[in-house]
Amino acid sequence: MSLNQKNNGLTGNYNHIHQDLIEACRSNDRKAQVEIYKLYYKAMYNTALRIVNDQTEAEDIMQEAFLDAFRKIQMYSGVASFGSWLRKIVINKAINAVNRRKETLSIEDHEIDIQEEQIKEIPFEVLSYKIDMIRKSIFALPDKYRIVLSLFLLEGYDHEEISQILNISYSAARTRYSRARGKLLKNLKDEKINQIV
Repeated sequence: MSLNQKNNGLTGNYNHIHQDLIEACRSNDRKAQVEIYKLYYKAMYNTALRIVNDQTEAEDIMQEAFLDAFRKIQMYSGVASFGSWLRKIVINKAINAVNRRKETLSIEDHEIDIQEEQIKEIPFEVLSYKIDMIRKSIFALPDKYRIVLSLFLLEGYDHEEISQILNISYSAARTRYSRARGKLLKNLKDEKINQIV
């Protein structure tokens, strides 16, 4: 029985190789770190880019996140996937970067109670229909709306998780999502992509 099977019961070849890389990274193996970097680079870069909306800044964030991950890899418990653990580091760094660069907003989000039936999920067709126009519309949103929309639609976090990540209340997370969705749909209508609404 391999070390990986003893440690976590993984039996698949991909998972076995992946676990070996993580263990090698824990021993500060530079080759393993390069392999992990290659495996996760694109996904982590895209995650950062969706939040900060700037290629250079996304690249910097991603580099910092990998450095932090390798420094703190002993803290990775294996409860969640390594990709999820790394993505949380990237998201936190990206949100911190957005917070640092923007001025404090004078108008706070007003918390309102939104009923579940008031929020319709954006149909899957929205995500596949004219993706470049949709991406541009998302990137045109103000930071606080773009971040919530990206976390919900593209990263798969629910409102509770978003509220914890952004350190806002659950209702504020839902409100921001609702407003972001409304602004996105308006932008798409303005771009004559009204068949998807």
